[in-house]
Amino acid sequence: MAENTGTGEGGIRVTLEEIAGAVGDFGTIFPIMLGVAIVCPDVNVSHFFLFLAAWYIIAGFYYRLPIPIEPMKAIGAIVIAEGLSGGEIVASGIIVGVLFLLLGLVGGMTWIGERIPKSVVRGVQAGLALLLLKTSLGYIVSDVLFAALAIGIIVAFFIASQRTRVPDISALMVLGIGLAAGIATQGMPPFRLIPIPGLVIPAPADFITGTWDLALPQIPLTLTNAILATSLLTYDLFPKKGVDPDRLSRTIGAMNLISTPLGGFPMCHGAGGLAAMYRFGARTGGANIIAGLFILIFAIAFAPPEVLTLIPFGVFGALLVFVAIELGKHSAKTESYLVTGAIAVLTLVIGLTIAFIIGMVLAYALQWREGRRQGNGTDSQS
Repeated sequence: MAENTGTGEGGIRVTLEEIAGAVGDFGTIFPIMLGVAIVCPDVNVSHFFLFLAAWYIIAGFYYRLPIPIEPMKAIGAIVIAEGLSGGEIVASGIIVGVLFLLLGLVGGMTWIGERIPKSVVRGVQAGLALLLLKTSLGYIVSDVLFAALAIGIIVAFFIASQRTRVPDISALMVLGIGLAAGIATQGMPPFRLIPIPGLVIPAPADFITGTWDLALPQIPLTLTNAILATSLLTYDLFPKKGVDPDRLSRTIGAMNLISTPLGGFPMCHGAGGLAAMYRFGARTGGANIIAGLFILIFAIAFAPPEVLTLIPFGVFGALLVFVAIELGKHSAKTESYLVTGAIAVLTLVIGLTIAFIIGMVLAYALQWREGRRQGNGTDSQS
């Protein structure tokens, strides 16, 4: 964690440091959104980028701190792995939007977060990592050359960013190389304006699938990482300007209720994204505004759907590998490898939602057994 300097934090500022911090979280944003667009032909990736850009800018003015906006990783990973429909994505966004808006309004975030064991959340992260690795291998095998090139670039930037203050723009670089290669072989796609977003009304069946397959696995991650952990980190980095968890919950609810019915992807905040932006120099909402303008350029560039076909699959495979590694790295910080490992394995076998439920039962059973053991020990001593 970066050391807090206590000066120059908050507000709106545009400097080289803010620009560097603005792209600090792009490495996890683009693989998820582009991966979903590849497997779901009935979504429009330019709308994904358009609403993401809008909320980055809104959050910059609203919080006046570098509060990241990210695609919901559980929903993204499951959609990429299982190829669900646009209607199901919209339904899941509406469901989580209603839930987190209500939780934020009634002040229920902390109470619920305390009742989901950390080992269960880590298990969800590990399960998502395995799903993404499984999916990425298919892309890599079909395009080994570009995958190897992309992995080499990502590793080089990762090492450089760890040892210096060079921002990790590997995701942008490999996407740029992929697009350049696609244009060289297939030609420039036609220029088109971003189509006006239209209202998407999910079918009743979409709400069933969106709840069971997408929303339920996403909820524990959003509660813990996107809200509680992000709030805690804001108080660590900006002691006088820390953000209350219920406030974060309200913005997550609002942006999903407004954006997903118009074709946006379900979005949240993220502690990892905040740490990445801060590490590379972001201290104010100016970084968010800059990030939003960068992403708006991608919304315009990806307005023609043919652009997606230009990028070699090996590039997507490499990017998804490193998103999976990032999730897997965090999952190792567990208090119970049994619970976390069981959820991870069961995710591949029977799906993330059932794995989450079984993990919750197992975690509470272990806590109950440990409580009884401690109680028996106390009784025998007395």
